[in-house]
Amino acid sequence: MPRRRGCLPPLLCALAALSLPLLLAAEPRAKSCSEVRRLYAAKGFSQSEAPSHEISGDHLKVCSQGYTCCSQEMEEKYSQQSKHDFRNAVVELSNHLQNMFSSRYKKFDEFFKELLENAEKSLNDMFVRTYGRLYMQNSELFKDLFVELKRYYVGGSVNLEEMLNEFWARLLERMFRLVNPQYHFTDEYLECVSKYTEQLKPFGDVPRKLKLQVTRAFVAARTFAQGLAVARDVISKVSAVNPTPQATRALLKMMYCPHCRGLVSVKPCYNYCFNVMRGCLANQGDLDAEWNIFMDSMLLVAERLEGPFNIESVMDPIDVKISDAIMNMQENSMQVSQKVFQGCGQPKTLAQGRTARSVSEGGFSARFRPYNPEERPTTAAGTSLDRLVTDVKEKLKQAKKFWSSLPGNICNDEKMSVGTVNENECWNGSAKSRYDFAVTGNGLASQVNNPEVEVDITKPDMVIRRQIMALRVMTNKLKNAYSGNDVDFIDISEESSGEESGSGCELQQCSPEFEFNATEVTGSSNKSDKTVNTSAATTSRLSQAALLLSILFLAMQRQWR
Repeated sequence: MPRRRGCLPPLLCALAALSLPLLLAAEPRAKSCSEVRRLYAAKGFSQSEAPSHEISGDHLKVCSQGYTCCSQEMEEKYSQQSKHDFRNAVVELSNHLQNMFSSRYKKFDEFFKELLENAEKSLNDMFVRTYGRLYMQNSELFKDLFVELKRYYVGGSVNLEEMLNEFWARLLERMFRLVNPQYHFTDEYLECVSKYTEQLKPFGDVPRKLKLQVTRAFVAARTFAQGLAVARDVISKVSAVNPTPQATRALLKMMYCPHCRGLVSVKPCYNYCFNVMRGCLANQGDLDAEWNIFMDSMLLVAERLEGPFNIESVMDPIDVKISDAIMNMQENSMQVSQKVFQGCGQPKTLAQGRTARSVSEGGFSARFRPYNPEERPTTAAGTSLDRLVTDVKEKLKQAKKFWSSLPGNICNDEKMSVGTVNENECWNGSAKSRYDFAVTGNGLASQVNNPEVEVDITKPDMVIRRQIMALRVMTNKLKNAYSGNDVDFIDISEESSGEESGSGCELQQCSPEFEFNATEVTGSSNKSDKTVNTSAATTSRLSQAALLLSILFLAMQRQWR
């Protein structure tokens, strides 16, 4: 019987029927993207943008173009999210350090200002109790002294040496008139008297010592406070990162491309993360060397504040030191007057009646005396300089190498937790496997060989270059302050800190880096004081000196003898 066409042998038909389920099972089935969708929605994105199952990844620009759980919209939003996550990580780590410098600056600034207020109050209270109304009528000389000290501290253009020389010259003129009330002195004659200040030393060694102590202490205090403000501002500027397009690609690839593969629980390999972060923070890495030198300079000045440049130990007894100088002039008034008469000539004698009235103006005599410890004003800002410095020194040490450590600290952050437990079970940028590339060095130049981030090493970040310059300028000032050298300065108020991280100068204007004032104190006790020329206008201001007080006493004492 003839066979029908198209009919397979029974055996072949049976085999075909048995093989069909196996062939269907071998065909790949799309994986579920439910966990990726859930996490995507948890970021605040629309779940409708995420496919429920894997799709072809031909539309992806950065992540793998194989089967994927990411749509084109997801990759774009993950790219923005990776920038956001990176910025937040940098800011969070930087904020702690920035807040430390900000709070310590405020504490030091408050302490220094209150210390000056207390010193002025202490002197005023002592002189009022000693001389009463007579001092209050002639207190402008001392008030002017503290006004200038405060102005210097807040960044005013005050030459400390010249200012202190003028104070002692004004004091000498007032006292010289009062210890010699029987004579008439012209402005020219008093100018001659002031020229003998260094030779005669009418106030003993107090002016020289006090000038040395005040200058060193104020230079160190002002410079240290400014250094804290500069550190605060540099961190604020540098931590405001803006990743380049190449850096953003690397961040997306490291943070969210694993999600597109469905590997939502797999974290980046540590060395892989390190390379990405070093590439993204290449310019910040260049800040580290200058930052560390700056921190070392701050520590040196902090040690000065604890020791010979301690402004608290200078200002606390300044009332007693000035009173000692006045007493020295009082006790040596006759010898001083004779030598002045020899050098400047014999002045004209006043009428007897006028002389008598001058002597009798002071109805009492008294000596200055220091406060007892319990009478001293409360400690400035409720603390002491030693405690403040001890605290900040520890913080300065911890702040060293902050910028070179930043990439590793970000990779160790819990939100960025990397796969350091099993190096074969981490995301290496393309798969869940071991990362084989070496870690690149720190800084911009080292990124030429970075395997993860394309960095143009010929285009440094100018914002960070300005911060490096600001640190360099501040470091020079700190080094000079450490040696007791005064430098022209800027206002230390927060409002004055411009874009250059508190440096107070444009990049082009910072090249001189520092300029010496006339005040240069290196401990040389034999350095001559500057001659102070007192004009008629100056003499008029001087007439308000509180020296009247002591001097009247001197004049009376001589008459009693």
